[in-house]
Amino acid sequence: MDITKIKNLIDTYQKYANGIVDYQKYTYYAITHHSTAIEGSTLSASQVINLLEYDKPVANKPFSEHQMVIDHFKAMQFLEESLGEKLIEKTTKNLILSVDFIKKLGEKVMQSTGRSVNTVLGTYNIAKGDFRLSSVYAGTRTFPDYKKVPDLLQKMCEKINEKLKNTNTLEEKLNIAFELHFEFVSIHPFGDGNGRTARLLMNLVQLYFDLPLSIVFKQDRIKYINALEKTRKNDNIKHFLAFMYAQYTKFLSKEIKILSK
Repeated sequence: MDITKIKNLIDTYQKYANGIVDYQKYTYYAITHHSTAIEGSTLSASQVINLLEYDKPVANKPFSEHQMVIDHFKAMQFLEESLGEKLIEKTTKNLILSVDFIKKLGEKVMQSTGRSVNTVLGTYNIAKGDFRLSSVYAGTRTFPDYKKVPDLLQKMCEKINEKLKNTNTLEEKLNIAFELHFEFVSIHPFGDGNGRTARLLMNLVQLYFDLPLSIVFKQDRIKYINALEKTRKNDNIKHFLAFMYAQYTKFLSKEIKILSK
């Protein structure tokens, strides 16, 4: 990772993007396309744009995939609104991340596609941002016991908030965004929507610092999963940071090439 190269890419990207009306909105479209595709949506990039920009559905695609895309886009707008309207608590200087906000974000992500889940311990509603009351798996990976989720999230928020107080450099800001992404998805507090919520939390930190947003490209889904697993297996965040910096460089370079034309 060459932070000087990334800084130069950011400067060039912002120079081009700042002169284009509604460019941020189209970035939201792109993030929505890739993030939902990672989770199973089969809508193409152009179909996502037509759905979100012109309210034009795709005749041969499942309704649930349309709902997934619309919910994700609305969740992105919620991030921006939360910062602008101070729905997220802010001091004069610092963003304060809370468990309650994370639950609200999870609700936005799963508002139309979530469901109630009955367990021997009770019922929880994914569509309302309830934390899971059951075990959850991804392949061979078992995530923390549901009883530990509230405490793990509280400690994660406290850790991130403390780091945000002492963040000055570009590298520190990006590292916080990527670390929050990794830590949240490793806790997996919801019955569904954890990956999308983790990537949105990463974007939240980047929005707060007025940085270009990150995309995990759908084409790199397997590399993404491998980076997450390698980081957990070796207990070393550097593996995931390397992957995310590579994704960030890829996105910025791709957009600069398009914008420069």
